[in-house]
Amino acid sequence: MPGKIKQIAVYGKGGIGKSTTTSNISAALSKLGFKVMQFGCDPKSDSTNTLRGGQYIPTVLDTLREKTNVKATDVIFEGYNGIYCVEAGGPSPGVGCAGRGIITAVELFKQQKAFEKLDLDYVIYDVLGDVVCGGFAVPIREGIAEHVFTVSSADFMAIYAANNLFKGIAKYSHSGGALLGGIIANSINQPYAKHIVDDFAEKTKTKIMQYVPRSVTVTQSELQGKTTIEAAPDSEQAAVYMELADRIAKHEVSATPSPLEISELREWAASWANQLIALETGALTSQAQGI
Repeated sequence: MPGKIKQIAVYGKGGIGKSTTTSNISAALSKLGFKVMQFGCDPKSDSTNTLRGGQYIPTVLDTLREKTNVKATDVIFEGYNGIYCVEAGGPSPGVGCAGRGIITAVELFKQQKAFEKLDLDYVIYDVLGDVVCGGFAVPIREGIAEHVFTVSSADFMAIYAANNLFKGIAKYSHSGGALLGGIIANSINQPYAKHIVDDFAEKTKTKIMQYVPRSVTVTQSELQGKTTIEAAPDSEQAAVYMELADRIAKHEVSATPSPLEISELREWAASWANQLIALETGALTSQAQGI
């Protein structure tokens, strides 16, 4: 009898490292012995590339456009360490809703009970997080995902996108929607960046799942079309991802966040800007005095 499938959604603004993080989580979970599917929900359809040696796979929407009676198995491809890879896809450029691929793909898989037949432990949805669209909200709104994690750096636009996501989670939390597991703090190489994301997490009543530093190891791995877990398994960066995956595997209780209103977010950002200006001015003064 198949066990309960743990379904997770990872959101984050474009360019924040969301797909990189998601693919390394998938790879790490597979190394921990779990059966994993990564479900790419970005119209660029490149979520699973580093799980398949840099290769793109046919998307659900493209396959449906080419033929009728599509089976879920037609759009599932095996990747690194047995991970199942799916790309929802998007519409033709300039036509239709970018979130439609998620809606269509999820319906196809639900109708055919694809997750249950594969006896999966995890389904991880990699979702674009800076587009407020009904399609991209599907994993949250319909409670398809139990737990939501957001990838964010200390940059304002990344935090702005995370805060918007929190608003969506809060909106649907009373009607069976997914809840927030926490923040994956990416590109954290300076103490001030850690302090900023820590403060944002405290203000919105959530927690940090992991601090992920920016690393050349990730770049080198992706240039080979691989995750860090595959290309550099003994690296410090791989250890960070393995620890993150272990925390996600052990995570059971998510919660409703407390997003900031836009005026509160602006005030919060301005206060941090002033602190950083003061910090930089103090450092320059110290240097000028030869300290």
